[in-house]
Amino acid sequence: MDDALERVRAFAAAGADGIMIHSRKKDPAEIVEFCDKFRADDKDTPIVVVPSSFNVITEEELAEHGVNIVIYANQLTRSAFPAMQKTAEDILRYHWAKDVDDRLMLIKEIITLIDEL
Repeated sequence: MDDALERVRAFAAAGADGIMIHSRKKDPAEIVEFCDKFRADDKDTPIVVVPSSFNVITEEELAEHGVNIVIYANQLTRSAFPAMQKTAEDILRYHWAKDVDDRLMLIKEIITLIDEL
């Protein structure tokens, strides 16, 4: 912990736009401790977290510990794969795509979604 804090303090002092932290632990206690300790010395540098493993803490709770940005790095991709796998299996099973139409987003909707981004 001390080594990580020393590094991010050096990055912030050198002008980093923000710091990103991550943990493989499922319990967010380490992240919370880090944020609290960092915020004790630095109230301004943005903290970015990626809660792939420690997903039992809310954005609001993270913000209470000084987190500014939460990035859900792989949840959308990981949730899409089971749907794609099921669709592929059904196309192979039925030998056509008609039986999966009710699960598909219209191309017009996808294009509209992209335009809105």
